[in-house]
Amino acid sequence: MYDKFNRRINYLRISVTDRCNLRCTYCMPESGIKLLDHKDIISFEEIVDVVKLSVGRGIDKIRITGGEPLVRRGIVDLVRMIAVIPGVKDFGLTTNGINLKKYAKDLKLAGLKRVNVSLDTLDPEKYKKITRLGNINDVLDGIEEARKVGLTPVKINCVIQKSSQEPDAVEVATYCNENDLKVRYIKQMQL
Repeated sequence: MYDKFNRRINYLRISVTDRCNLRCTYCMPESGIKLLDHKDIISFEEIVDVVKLSVGRGIDKIRITGGEPLVRRGIVDLVRMIAVIPGVKDFGLTTNGINLKKYAKDLKLAGLKRVNVSLDTLDPEKYKKITRLGNINDVLDGIEEARKVGLTPVKINCVIQKSSQEPDAVEVATYCNENDLKVRYIKQMQL
């Protein structure tokens, strides 16, 4: 599949839920958002159909996203359903990491290849302030579990204001270098 500029399109991101277990200041209002009714959220069968059609048109890289995909009931089953589709070569999931320790082994066994984890600071108080709800130790434990079970390379998504030289971004980069993780900086969008 090619776009109008003749660039090959081989990558499909699938948002499996609008729900999240955090309320990050740059992502969501503190009060949350109006959530979709469960009946209006795409079903696993519909997702599998979309992936099969997409693979038939040249897509070979799939990424599961959300909201937070690890809050979607049955997420391991969905991973298993996608992983067996012929032609899916690169299969990943983006997560905030809060539930990653709980699910990492099962996701790997189901066929997931790798994860991207959001991590903007290593300071527990700043992390709590940014996420409004999160405990950074849950994320760090999840990252370690993902490495342990082979969901690699583990990529860290770090939101920055202006530069990768901001103190928190530098600390995250140092942590990544010390733990064989790949860091990717994402500039914060003005909402």
